[in-house]
This record gives sequence, C-alpha cells and structure tokens, in this order.
Amino acid sequence: MGAYALEMRFTGKTCIVTGGGSGIGRATALRMAAEGGRVAVADLHLDAAQACVDQIRAAKGEATALPCDVGDAAQVKAAISKAVAAYGAIHVVVNDAAMMTFTPIVEIEDADFFKVVTTNLGSVFFFAKYGVPHMPAGSAIVNVSSVHAHATTENVVPYAASKGAIEAFTRGFSLEMASRKIRVNAVAPGAVDTPMLWNNPNVKSGAEKIAGAVGRPEDLAAAICFMASDDAAFVNGATLIVDGGRLALL
Repeated sequence: MGAYALEMRFTGKTCIVTGGGSGIGRATALRMAAEGGRVAVADLHLDAAQACVDQIRAAKGEATALPCDVGDAAQVKAAISKAVAAYGAIHVVVNDAAMMTFTPIVEIEDADFFKVVTTNLGSVFFFAKYGVPHMPAGSAIVNVSSVHAHATTENVVPYAASKGAIEAFTRGFSLEMASRKIRVNAVAPGAVDTPMLWNNPNVKSGAEKIAGAVGRPEDLAAAICFMASDDAAFVNGATLIVDGGRLALL
C-alpha cells in the first residue's frame, strides 16, 4: 500500500471486492484501502482473502475477510450482511470474481456451462440485487468484464458469453439505478499477469496468442478505482477497455 502516491478517494467509504484474494481483485482491494477505503475482501478461498486483509491491516488500513461463493445467493447475502454489520452502508461494489472452462460447447457438461454463467454473471446479479438496498446515493458498482466479450477464441464460449452479458447487464442496470443516483460501469481487461492467464491451457498450448502488452493487476486496479470514484461521476453505463491495445490487434 505504501507504494502508491494517491488521493484518498475512498475515505469513509465501504468497498466490497469479490475475487479479492488474488489477481486483479487483490490489487483493487489493496489500492482502495491505500486510498482510505474500508475494504471487505470477498473470496471463495478464505485464506487468500485473509492474506489480503492482513496486508491491508499491516499498512494501518481497515479490512475484513468474507468467505463467499459468489455464485450462491445465500452466501452473497451472508457476505453483504457481514460487511454491513462491520461498516454500515456499502458505497462501492467491485464484481471481479470469475472462472473459465476450456471445453468445446458440444462436449461441455450442462452443469459446467451453467456454473460459469452463474459464477460470472449470476454473481453480478446477486450483488446488485442484495447490495443495492444498502447503498446510498453517490455509490458505484464496477463489473469486471473482458476483451473476450468483444473478440474471443475457441473453447471459452461460456466465459465469453458471460462477459458479454455482464456488459449488457451493466448498461441496463445503470438505467434502473439512475433514480437512486448509483452509477454502474464495467472495466474490460485484456491480458493481465494473473494465474488465470498463465493457467489457461489455450495460452499454454499457443492456441491463444498473447498479442500486445500484458498488463499488471495494478494497472487494472487503477482503472477500476477511477470508475468507482467520484472522478468518474459523469461516467455511467459504460465499459472501459483496459487492454494495452490488444483488441486493435485481434
């Protein structure tokens, strides 16, 4: 946290970050805490969430770990309840948690297809439905999409479809939230130096070429924090592509 020379844009605000135990989510949680936010780090793996929380607390920040399978409505409601009990109102929700499969559509099991959709898209729905009642005017939701919503490769159709749906959800939900003065936006990363990228068998085999730059999780955290902050007060229903120019090469 001490590496940032930042404005304190999240002072007095409670921020929930899903997938906050690793990768982009972790970098976002650390930056929001560095900017004064009280961060609820939600992750399927409690030990990873707690490690992020420990790092925040070591830097004198305020954070709590929330075990959460984001594709399970009951667990999402429980995580939101814990965050509200700890900090009161919720001011920022970052929906970063996601998963991928690498099986052709004609071969994938039905349950595996819908698990991807429920984890990636269903989680955005759950945190919207159950989080908004605790979000005052001026709050913000940032959904993490992907360049796969725009240009994709074979064998990742469930992931690409869920990310495209997230962007459509973002546009529509932003209209529903206008009367509440809650902004809803998305950020679409390109290739980012995370385990999800390097564990992708398509990348390992060379079937998916990593054209262009590979970003750092911190690069995406900067974009997400901008979209979540009052600096983006006039940005709503938008998707910000943060890919180092990758889409231009695809």
